[in-house]
Amino acid sequence: MLASSRRYILRRGGPRSLLTSVVWSSRVSPLHTSAVHPNGHSVANRDRITAHSAHIAPFPRRTHTCGSLNVQDADKRVVLSGWLVPKGKVSKKLSFFGLRDSTGTTQLVVDARICGAELMATMRDVPEESTVLVEGVVRARPESQRRDVPSGHVEVVVNSYTLLNPADRNLPFMPFDSQNLANEDLRLRYRYLDLRRAELTTNLKKRSDAAFLVRSTLHDEGFTEVETPMLLNSTPEGAREYLVPSRVKQSTSTLDGPAQPLFYALSQSPQQPKQLLVASGAVDRYYQLARCFRDEDGRKDRQPEFTQVDLEMAWVSWGDSVATPAPADAWRIGGHEVRDVVETVIRNIWRKFEGVEFDRGFRVMTYNEAMSRYGSDKPDLRFGLEIQDITSLMPESVRAALQARGEIVEAIVLSSDSNHTPFVRAAGTVECTSGLERLDIDVEAASSWPNHSHTIKEVLANAEPTLDASAITQALRLTKGGTFWLARRPKRPEGGWTPLGRLRLALSEAAQRSGDLVLSDEPKFLWVTEFPLFTRADEDKEFLAHGRWSSSHHPFTAPMWEDIEKMHAGQVEEVRGQHYDLVLNGVEIGGGSVRVHDAAMQDYIFTKILQLDEREKSSFNHLLHALRCGAPPHGGFAFGFDRLMAILCKTSSIRDVIAFPKTAAGTDLLFKSPSPSSPEVLAQYALRPQS
Repeated sequence: MLASSRRYILRRGGPRSLLTSVVWSSRVSPLHTSAVHPNGHSVANRDRITAHSAHIAPFPRRTHTCGSLNVQDADKRVVLSGWLVPKGKVSKKLSFFGLRDSTGTTQLVVDARICGAELMATMRDVPEESTVLVEGVVRARPESQRRDVPSGHVEVVVNSYTLLNPADRNLPFMPFDSQNLANEDLRLRYRYLDLRRAELTTNLKKRSDAAFLVRSTLHDEGFTEVETPMLLNSTPEGAREYLVPSRVKQSTSTLDGPAQPLFYALSQSPQQPKQLLVASGAVDRYYQLARCFRDEDGRKDRQPEFTQVDLEMAWVSWGDSVATPAPADAWRIGGHEVRDVVETVIRNIWRKFEGVEFDRGFRVMTYNEAMSRYGSDKPDLRFGLEIQDITSLMPESVRAALQARGEIVEAIVLSSDSNHTPFVRAAGTVECTSGLERLDIDVEAASSWPNHSHTIKEVLANAEPTLDASAITQALRLTKGGTFWLARRPKRPEGGWTPLGRLRLALSEAAQRSGDLVLSDEPKFLWVTEFPLFTRADEDKEFLAHGRWSSSHHPFTAPMWEDIEKMHAGQVEEVRGQHYDLVLNGVEIGGGSVRVHDAAMQDYIFTKILQLDEREKSSFNHLLHALRCGAPPHGGFAFGFDRLMAILCKTSSIRDVIAFPKTAAGTDLLFKSPSPSSPEVLAQYALRPQS
């Protein structure tokens, strides 16, 4: 049974406990109160309660959430609780408010003819964003005023309300005011206010639902969820790590030397634990939603701590033999089992949250093809503007010079073709960066442009060429004029971008800003495979490599079986890995590989290719021993869960799908971290601040 419109507060004081009935007053001054004994007899009470103080006594339980009401609830008496948002004062006797919780917003109708003038006056005076409890009756809204949002077809006529906790009148910003959104730094500083925004509330709910779906799908696929340690030892796996000092069992470098500090390393990924778990045989298929930590330079789409959906599977294949016909979709590596599971997870997610069904497997493209056609190892396939290798079109002298350099010449062409129209205006706004040359061709110069090209002159050692480009111009469909960009690069691509690949993306972004190009929302999933197993072109890993080879993925990735002989023969740059990335519309959402399960091969990679010294290699001794204990062939994958959720929530920033994110620089404006520690605290860890 619902309480009446009057609130009863248990007060302690004097010889007996009294029930004090708070009667709302229209005055701003403290409210008058009267007290009654439990037997109902009134007693004079001179205590006064401030107008806007927190309610610290029992109150009715809510019967519904703000987003759960519909027309079937009409005429029901309900109790709601939430944050009060003023909507407007219609007249002296009628006001509208919004009552918001994490499920939605209910419109409140405050009619002085029903609830009394004093209640309406005090309710109008309640500060915005205060938490209140409301009792009233549900009423269907007129057809013309209904909205297709939670509780958008009804409103609640208020009979009474309780102010549970008043908000300050000078809040840093109003989270419901989407038209005047505060700057991001201010919102991150007061994240607990920012999270009241409907967009962020919806994102967190969708994130929870997606995590549940991922867990359910993997459980149905026979996976076991296992938690792995976050505090590990520092290893040279590729990313910078966060070190955590420990007071436990401090060692000494010599018997008489001072105590040396000991450190844990926060897990940059559960790579070694999950491989050891599968090698043990205790778990055939492992997964977890793992927290990972990487001390990387600030980027807009990265966080120092993040979540990944982490998988590892035993008995993963190593590809097909020579006798097996080549696959139609270019997947020539192992890991078919991993691919099938990952695609099942993605299909279920897109079916539930996007209403999209995929009628066939995702497209597959090799790294070489992606870099040659799109200039990126994570190409966006929603627009064309493909890169063309024009080396074969060049005159013999130019081809010979390029051959001697081990290079090719590529071009992006904007001709009179209608497919290029969206990029014409963008071409005038895009900067021509280092390594690129822009050439504007008119009809008169269609055959002589190579003689004025800096790129061609550099290939010919700055000789003054006299070349006829009529055939090239015709092949590029530039006989009527146009614009194109030239760039040289090594014949074997390396890294994640070519200069023309960055230009292609810049042209697309400029065309979208101008409104000339509108990209489809259709999900274009793509597997990119056969990456180089080793690289010297990853600047992020140079702090560990110091001029040595480093692993493109990580040092546990297996080579393609066809390239094992090349690896042992020293042709390191030609070795392809059984590494696969999943890309969606130009964004890498996950990656994985078939692992090395042969201890001798893993040791060879550590020692001969990566040239790890004994100290570096010792951090992997346990893994090498586990492989020698009969580890099965295995492989895995990891989704970047934050990035995946940003795509599903249609936001460009992963900070919008994380409850308490850090800035792009890695700082936490809410919790004020990182922060310095005192010399006394540091001394406990055998550390001291630099002088």
